Amino acid sequence: MNLQTVMQELEALGKERSKKMYQSNGAREPLFGTTTGSMKPIAKMIKKNQPLAEELYATGNYDAMYFAGVIADPAVMTKDDFERWIDGAYFYMLSDYVVAVTLAESVLAQEIADTWIESGEELKMSAGWSCYCWLLGNRKDTEFSEQKLLGMLETVKNSIHDAPERTKSAMNNFIYTTGVSFLPLHEKAMKIAQAVGTVEIKKVNKKSSFVNAYESIQKEVEKERIGFKRKYVRC
Repeated sequence: MNLQTVMQELEALGKERSKKMYQSNGAREPLFGTTTGSMKPIAKMIKKNQPLAEELYATGNYDAMYFAGVIADPAVMTKDDFERWIDGAYFYMLSDYVVAVTLAESVLAQEIADTWIESGEELKMSAGWSCYCWLLGNRKDTEFSEQKLLGMLETVKNSIHDAPERTKSAMNNFIYTTGVSFLPLHEKAMKIAQAVGTVEIKKVNKKSSFVNAYESIQKEVEKERIGFKRKYVRC
């Protein structure tokens, strides 16, 4: 399949209801409103295809950009490729659920995520913290520096309430994921989460949402899910 046929397939699968939902979360035209589930048969046919993924991502069409992440080959993507993708990610569903997820399957993941966290740019920071969430939820604990993660938890504790809104959300998820999926720091993450307390995330033209990592981790404790790891990062 080439760019034209994939775009035709995605357009044919578009739903007005999904389109409106994506737009309410920040997606903008062009987009078709194609659900992620309906993309799976096309993805199975294509498998990994980085050149096609690059063409799709460059269209600026939200559904095409999302699908690009599904068929991307992170093993061949360079730092420049990831920088280009994050620069094109204009809202959080792209930065955190396409770019960060794709990066999490690359050997460059921690190196690039670290630079994004330090960038001071809302969506880059959000993608960096989100990438660590995807990593912690999938990779073995031995692949991480406990001391480094501890320092990151302290950074979150000291800065989350003053961070940009999307970064706040990703930071909160980082505390939660560390507490659930990284056993060596479970107790410490619980203490940090308790110290942070409830975090308000303000939204444009919507009511604020309130998140509490301590309460979320506690629910996983009750379900005996501490130490949980996903088999795959991407679906």
